[in-house]
Amino acid sequence: MFIGVDLGTSAVKLLAMTSDGTILKTHSVEYPISFPKSGWSEQNPEDWYEGTIRGLRELLDEVCGSSDIPRMIEGLGIGGQMHGLVILDDQDAVIRPAILWNDGRTTKETAYLNEVIGKDKLSEYTGNIAFAGFTAPKILWVRDNEPENFAKINKLMLPKDYIVYRLTGAYTSDYSDASGMLLMDVKNKCWSKEMLEICGISDVEMPVLHDSFDTVGVVKQDVMGSLGLAKDAPIRVVAGAGDNAAAAVGTGTVGAGGCNLSLGTSGTLFISNDSFTVDDRNSLHSFAHADGGYHLMGCMLSAASCNKWFMDEILESKDYAAAQQDIVEHADEKLGENPVFFMPYLMGERSPHNNPLVRAGFLGMSMDTSREDMIQAVLEGVAFGFRDSLEVARSQGIVINTSNICGGGAKSPLWRRIIANVMNVSLTIQENDEGPALGGAILAAVGCGVFGSVQEAADKLVKVIDTVEPEAELVSKYEEKYQRFRKLYPMLKDFYN
Repeated sequence: MFIGVDLGTSAVKLLAMTSDGTILKTHSVEYPISFPKSGWSEQNPEDWYEGTIRGLRELLDEVCGSSDIPRMIEGLGIGGQMHGLVILDDQDAVIRPAILWNDGRTTKETAYLNEVIGKDKLSEYTGNIAFAGFTAPKILWVRDNEPENFAKINKLMLPKDYIVYRLTGAYTSDYSDASGMLLMDVKNKCWSKEMLEICGISDVEMPVLHDSFDTVGVVKQDVMGSLGLAKDAPIRVVAGAGDNAAAAVGTGTVGAGGCNLSLGTSGTLFISNDSFTVDDRNSLHSFAHADGGYHLMGCMLSAASCNKWFMDEILESKDYAAAQQDIVEHADEKLGENPVFFMPYLMGERSPHNNPLVRAGFLGMSMDTSREDMIQAVLEGVAFGFRDSLEVARSQGIVINTSNICGGGAKSPLWRRIIANVMNVSLTIQENDEGPALGGAILAAVGCGVFGSVQEAADKLVKVIDTVEPEAELVSKYEEKYQRFRKLYPMLKDFYN
């Protein structure tokens, strides 16, 4: 079997898959996240590793139990949260907690890169401009605020690469994940000498780059023993991918013209391509893809987390489906008619606004605004945020008529219907919505030679079971609503700035 790992922000999810795509079991292990100051977000990399090892043990117990089934894993692949800064000293000890993708402390450093170094230069060096969540601004922050830690840096890596390093001893990264560091020349798939110099680091401190499906090592003997695995049956570990690229592989979004919407804690619009492209304003990220090609990506910092926040913290309810039931039952009257708008910027925003200071808000409420109106506004606000990124792609001549959709929020039929009509695209739902973990397992199968390419693996393993089609009347209603929504950010951005 092949193991796929999704190293997420709140938990690590593991999946066991056979070579024909059958998913045997999934298992999750949660770990803590720290917010030491307002806008800061950190984790202890040791928690990731311990959670992964514990998860592997428990997954194997669930798959094999006490039976005589041999505990044999052929390959392992990891999809991981992107952009996080993990730094080790010359003794391989973690120097400080990892600074995560959703950490907002680097406003000053991001402005320095975009305004002093210049967006044109950054785009020339990397294909992208600086966003607060990227890794390069974090390195500058450590240099300027923790010089004693900066001086100790011996190895610099991303979250999933730390797990690969602990499992195999191989110091590597893959092109898709490394694209989000603002340290890689994405078009030419190599480290940018100019960006390393700007950040005060050298290529010696950087991992070796690989395609996502390349085998980079085997699990070390001591780790095999701790998992109860036969030491004479080596497990190949592939380089893995950033979580969005891995999720795209898991939904079959590979090759030219594919599109995937990931409706998780954050939200992404992911457009795959065979060639490297950059939009005029660098509003979308231009990254390498796990299939060996490239992709454009628009990233919302808060997507399904908007609904989770409103349900958990404001309504104090965990019954998401019940909260949406009245909207579902009266959808013909409610959809496209809601007077309430929600700006989905709980943690600032990346694409397309690149503004860590903007915040969320409800507008258009009155004395007769209901709880259901606000729930619906949250769902619609996230859909409008996705549409913002889609409009950037369309402005580049990219035509998207169909998109895959995955993530926890995509389990809501109501939310899927809203998104299909706001964006005017058909949404396809796959048989297995296991996100980056499934993508990691598929990459492992490719790396072990079961399939000749990621495209071949996706064609054989990913199956569509349903499609949500846009409805002409609702598309028209939501077009009018979206044109009003898109005026809100330009009017309010100065208030937050």
